[in-house]
Amino acid sequence: MARKEQEQSSMGAAERRLRAVSAHLQPPASAGGCDLAANPTAGEYAHVQGYSVVLPEKLQTGKWNVYRSAHSPLRLINRFPGTPDIGTLHDNFVYAVETFRDCRYLGTRIGADGTAGDYKWMTYGEASTSRTAIGSGLIYHGIPEGACIGLYFINRPEWIIVDHACAAYSYVSVPLYDTLGPDAVQFIVNHAAVEVIFCVPQTLSTLLSFITQMPCVHLIVVVGGDDAKMPSAPATTRLEISTYSRLHYEGKMNPQPFRPPKPEDVATICYTSGTTGAPKGAVLSHENLIANVAGSSLDIKFYPSDVYISYLPLAHIYERANQAALLHYGVAVGFYQGDNLKLMDDLAALRPTVFASVPRLYNRIYAAITHAVKESGGLKERLFHAAYNAKRQAIINGKNPSSMWDKLVFNKIKARLGGRVRLMFSGASPLSPDVMEFLRICFGGEVLEGYGMTETSCVISTMDIGDKLIGHVGSPNPSCEVKLVDVPEMNYTSEDQPYPRGEICVRGPIIFRGYYKDEVQTREVIEEDGWLHTGDIGLWLPGGRLKIIDRKKNIFKLAQGEYIAPEKIENVYAKCKFIAQCFIYGDSFNSSLIAIVAVEPEVLKAWAASERIQYEDLRQLCADPRARAAVLADMDSIGKEAQLRGFEFAKAVTLVAEPFTLENGLLTPTFKVKRPQAKAYFAKEISDMYEQLRETESARPKL
Repeated sequence: MARKEQEQSSMGAAERRLRAVSAHLQPPASAGGCDLAANPTAGEYAHVQGYSVVLPEKLQTGKWNVYRSAHSPLRLINRFPGTPDIGTLHDNFVYAVETFRDCRYLGTRIGADGTAGDYKWMTYGEASTSRTAIGSGLIYHGIPEGACIGLYFINRPEWIIVDHACAAYSYVSVPLYDTLGPDAVQFIVNHAAVEVIFCVPQTLSTLLSFITQMPCVHLIVVVGGDDAKMPSAPATTRLEISTYSRLHYEGKMNPQPFRPPKPEDVATICYTSGTTGAPKGAVLSHENLIANVAGSSLDIKFYPSDVYISYLPLAHIYERANQAALLHYGVAVGFYQGDNLKLMDDLAALRPTVFASVPRLYNRIYAAITHAVKESGGLKERLFHAAYNAKRQAIINGKNPSSMWDKLVFNKIKARLGGRVRLMFSGASPLSPDVMEFLRICFGGEVLEGYGMTETSCVISTMDIGDKLIGHVGSPNPSCEVKLVDVPEMNYTSEDQPYPRGEICVRGPIIFRGYYKDEVQTREVIEEDGWLHTGDIGLWLPGGRLKIIDRKKNIFKLAQGEYIAPEKIENVYAKCKFIAQCFIYGDSFNSSLIAIVAVEPEVLKAWAASERIQYEDLRQLCADPRARAAVLADMDSIGKEAQLRGFEFAKAVTLVAEPFTLENGLLTPTFKVKRPQAKAYFAKEISDMYEQLRETESARPKL
């Protein structure tokens, strides 16, 4: 009898897996659609704008200023429509394991000897076993339910497994940025009272150097550590140091039942690095994260046949949300080696079908390909432009481009990302429309730009599949609603023509609980009626598409009263071949913008060689007036192409050999320029450039 029940149970699991896989391989004809057509009364309360629907903020008296996704205009999504029982990250993983138990899940190409080879895979079932062992190991060491668990290492399979263990046993995961530096790590550990830290041998010595300043830490687990080489803990502490393999063994020998969290329980505290002050801990619940990825799932589908490369930092919400979404569909996740310089090699070995990145990398890909095309010259250059223009025209006209162009030109370019990418995402900062168009033409498939932040559990809006228009971040995630609030001091209002403008505010089940132990800053960003102020300025384009203009706090006035959005201009100049990084500066005392440019060394050296310019080192070349003039001329050319307005052009430039880095304090861990710090760091250069501009101006003959 028992055997018969067991057979029926295993048959049931097999049928469930088969049904789920079939559903993924044969997606339903409708991808969510607009519910308005089926509801005759909805027209009274909503106005369809293509990809978005506009509703009144208050039913009787409110302005018609609240935008929702046309995929779900009358209800904000908080669960996966096909699996509404999934309310937590733990539920999501259990569902994935039951459905895709024998499918590939986590892959790495780093062997035991540290060298890179072929990708070796762990299945969903094997990852589930390891998750249980790690969670049980933490209970074995007496770590109480609800404790904060720190993760202080870069992307690798163990990161995901520890995160799943936290979800299954009701622990709170706290990513410790590998790039935040020791001071911030110490601050976060003490602020969140982190009891366990998972690290790697490289970060262990850093932790031990200030462990006595972190009395809350009781256990350090070294991933990839050798039991025989573990140092002893300082005698003055209650600290224990173990290895991941030992903890795994202890948990395996002492298995514990799950302690499943409730949807409203805290899943993670993500510390965001501001451009000033100490990091702030954004508290995100399980229901926040499930709502976000469930909303996105209405338009964007993944399949068990998909392969994804994980290299964007897991400490950031962008990659965390990607992982939760991919997991639900049984996607295989391969990890990079840990070295950005070897990423292209990893892409060639893994051949992913889904690729997520940031504009910084896409700009480099764009610059490298356009430079190679220009260098090839002659027939090859003409062939590329002919293929590019033909494919571009076909896309604009809504036709399928000829496959001949892919065979002749673009397949070689696609091979740089492994040759199989069907879906590309861009987030974290604005992607230039030119680069977006370039990616769509050269790589084919869908290229989608999204917008989000940690405080909204990631995605606020994303371009819709099939939308050919570029230069925007799409319609709202079906799990939130968006409105623009007037910023009168900057002359942004909902009455602006041709498009309404204002600060982007968001509401819905994706909004975070608040900043950990910081009620004051929480109240600054969340209104009593639940609207989160993002600090970003946006406008609504036709079709209900959101376009980001810039950060509210980064907009400044020039002396003549013109408002400047520096990040928009920096994004334009990022396409200049000489520029690795750019900082645009201006203020209300001067009528012109100036630029500090960290140069691309090889490009500048190649230019100097072609001009037969002698120099001792890169620093001397950067100081050469001829180099400054060449870079400024290229910037002017790119500015004209992008149709910058006259006052948006940089009128002077200083070239620097040293890049902006985390170490010199000029970048945040998400690679955004720290503006106040950059202004102070380059104070002399800024002053000198304005002095030169004043001298040039005064030397001009007056009428």
